[in-house]
Formats: sequence, structure tokens, C-alpha cells
Amino acid sequence: LPQLVESGGGLVQPGGSLRLSCAASGFTFSAFVISWVRQAPGKGLEWVSTISSDGLATLYSDSVKGRFTISRDNVKKTVYLQLNSLQTEDTGMYYCALDRGGVSRGQGTQVTVSS
Repeated sequence: LPQLVESGGGLVQPGGSLRLSCAASGFTFSAFVISWVRQAPGKGLEWVSTISSDGLATLYSDSVKGRFTISRDNVKKTVYLQLNSLQTEDTGMYYCALDRGGVSRGQGTQVTVSS
């Protein structure tokens, strides 16, 4: 069965950085587009970013464009999300997913931005 395991979250001050990782198993990773979605406390899932199967194409939501960077390593079967210039509004649970809607997602990693 497809499995996605996120890690790298934590508590960071505004303006800080984090690097999230998503380790995949149970499917042909290099053939799949991967997305990151997030869920702020009390809100629904929000699409954040998507990367093509070969890593050559990336998309970002307007709210994170210029601050976050998605990448992948198909040998390690891992997708990364570099979070820079973090803001309090970036607080939430971050999930990697096989779809932009986040239906097929991992268990998530918590990111808290607070002073």
C-alpha cells in the first residue's frame, strides 16, 4: 500500500526556516506527482505546492510563493519542502499527498510559528 511519512516540523520564530521531508514507499514514487497541503487550526485543507514526477515543474500557492521551495529525490523516494521567512499564518499541520486535495496523504508534521 502507498505510504507517505512526513517529518521535520517544529516550533520556529517568525522569520525562521524549516525543512520538511516526506518519505514514500509502497508505490512507484518516480511516476507520481506529489503535493504538499496544510491545515491551520480550525480550518480546512489548503493546497501549498506540487512537484512533477521528474521534479522539473513546480507550482505554489500565492500565499507561499517566493518563500517555500519544493524539491524531490527520486532515488531516496523523498519530497522536501523548504519553508523560509515563516509567518504566524503558516502555522498548521503539513501533509504530503498524492493529490492536490490531500485525500491520499500521510499523517502530517506540525509546524508552529510563534514568538
